[in-house]
Amino acid sequence: MTIQLYTWNTPNGRKISVALEEMGLPYSVHPVDIRNGRQFDPAFLRISPNNRIPAIVDPDGPDGRPVSVFESGAILLYLGEKTGKFLPASLGERIPVLEWLMWQMGGFGPMPGQAPVTPILIKKVTVIAPPKPAK
Repeated sequence: MTIQLYTWNTPNGRKISVALEEMGLPYSVHPVDIRNGRQFDPAFLRISPNNRIPAIVDPDGPDGRPVSVFESGAILLYLGEKTGKFLPASLGERIPVLEWLMWQMGGFGPMPGQAPVTPILIKKVTVIAPPKPAK
């Protein structure tokens, strides 16, 4: 069955499509236009209650029942468990995978996502509170 991927064209949004491709899982993309607030639509909030992309719905989840999963790290872990790919069964082999996943999610991952927003915020802060002239 086809996994439903709810995402937008951002670095974080692309992570899951890359994983789905590499794992050979069929999926269908449902764009969630975060520029226009579509992440707050009630239908999307039922899938991703924290109003963030990406999220998936797997119609063939645990015990053959549909399941929704939100947050990229949780999705990657779920897909790894589901397919047995990129997530070793052995705890010893799994530890470095988890370490690098956590580093990507909390260390490096946020930086590319913030890069386009930072200049906008700096400009707004400068307009709101311009620097005081030197005396």
